[in-house]
Amino acid sequence: MEDYEKIFENNRAWVKSKLAADEHFFEKLAREQNPEYLYIGCSDSRVPANVIMGLDEGEVFVHRNIANLVVSTDSNINAVIQYAVEHLEVKHIIVCGHYGCGGVKAALHPTDMGQLNSWLQTLRDVYRLNQKELDLIKDPHKKFDRLVELNVIEQCVNIIKIDHVQRRWYKTGFPKIHAWVYDLHNGLLKELDVNLGAYFQGFRSIYDLKFTDE
Repeated sequence: MEDYEKIFENNRAWVKSKLAADEHFFEKLAREQNPEYLYIGCSDSRVPANVIMGLDEGEVFVHRNIANLVVSTDSNINAVIQYAVEHLEVKHIIVCGHYGCGGVKAALHPTDMGQLNSWLQTLRDVYRLNQKELDLIKDPHKKFDRLVELNVIEQCVNIIKIDHVQRRWYKTGFPKIHAWVYDLHNGLLKELDVNLGAYFQGFRSIYDLKFTDE
């Protein structure tokens, strides 16, 4: 049996295991989804969202792209965030990067990557904004890791700028934004030590849309 064909065998085994634990599992899952979390992560195959979070099907709404970017002109991610915030009313939005990210590495060592160039430009902008700090780091591995972290923080700020997010936050106090990094070497999630509210406060007057009348 080819690897591709084994997927269907694996699927039947997974269904069987779910039904063994709860015979109504799929009936309940099919009715609706009520996730409290929107997870924005990297497309890297080694970082499966609900698996590393220890959550079951239906518990986390997921968007993934190369290097977990939140780009203002990307209709895909904007649609995901609007749906998550306005319709699913998620309580938390998580941006999760990972150490060893190929997209971030490409930003550190710029080369012509064809169609990827425009996408990676956002990452190179993160490098430019933090160049003074990054260029002081002589260890290339630590520099790489730090850019992963700085990229996550910048994408969290990009989420805070979005009107759907601000509108919901002014109305309910949610969603809360979280900056995480996943470590491929040990499987652990790390919450970055950054106060996003205080960080955003420094330039809030530029991006705050002030939906105080709603």
